[in-house]
Amino acid sequence: MKPINQKAWFLILPMFLCVAFSAILPLMTVVNYSVQDIISPERRVFVGTEWFAAVMRDEELHGALLRQLGFSLAVLLVEIPLGIALALSMPAQGWRASAVLVMVALSLLIPWNVVGTIWQIYGRADIGLLGASLQALGVDYNYTGDATDAWLTVLVMDVWHWTPLVALLCFAGLRSIPDAYYQAARIDGASKLAVFRYIQLPKMRGVLMIAVLLRFMDSFMIYTEPFVLTGGGPGNATTFLSQYLTQKAVGQFDLGPAAAFSLIYFLIILLLCFILYNWMQSLGTQDRNEVNHG
Repeated sequence: MKPINQKAWFLILPMFLCVAFSAILPLMTVVNYSVQDIISPERRVFVGTEWFAAVMRDEELHGALLRQLGFSLAVLLVEIPLGIALALSMPAQGWRASAVLVMVALSLLIPWNVVGTIWQIYGRADIGLLGASLQALGVDYNYTGDATDAWLTVLVMDVWHWTPLVALLCFAGLRSIPDAYYQAARIDGASKLAVFRYIQLPKMRGVLMIAVLLRFMDSFMIYTEPFVLTGGGPGNATTFLSQYLTQKAVGQFDLGPAAAFSLIYFLIILLLCFILYNWMQSLGTQDRNEVNHG
């Protein structure tokens, strides 16, 4: 057995310090706030799990959680198939492939607050292309006054902004498939659907797992775009968990409940990502078993 190289610890020490200052220390601060009632900067009272119990009984939190789950599920159901379809339709090589890649990635370069501003103007019936077009078609569209219109506008905005990320990941997965697989499929007379089902989709499973986890985590933490576009309204239609947390911490300055809620928020994301990861792993195992027995 080779001896452990002690110098390796010094090589990872700078990264460990960066992680400590950027993640561990803030997390410990949040844990500290979550078990205290901060009456003033000089006076704090230990309350144990009281804030956690209060947060779990909060009906507004329950509503925000349901809206968040519905929105994140809708994001995955729309963006993952759309990203796969976009990647399959993109040119494989040549200058056309480079041009399409640049065009597809353009929306990813736009800051989140600018995206919200763009769609805020885009959806207006007086000057916005989307709002004016829908009004001309006789569609009663008002994202500032109708809860359904606001929710759908936020969803379409997110699809427009982040579907290219899924497409680029899937495109990278498709380009990593050797030509020998396609040649064998042509020799066997496989249809396009069979090629996608048994060659392309299994080979993309790794990047698809990354895409699903990234899009789920990001959609579950969405804040800037709906805040700029609708302000969380009308009513609470587009008030998701991150905005609810901000209202608690900044708007009401309830640091104890906000800290407790942020920890619960973190655990919810961690649990759901764990479930998604294991579910996709099980699908991959089932596909491999079908191929081996087929």
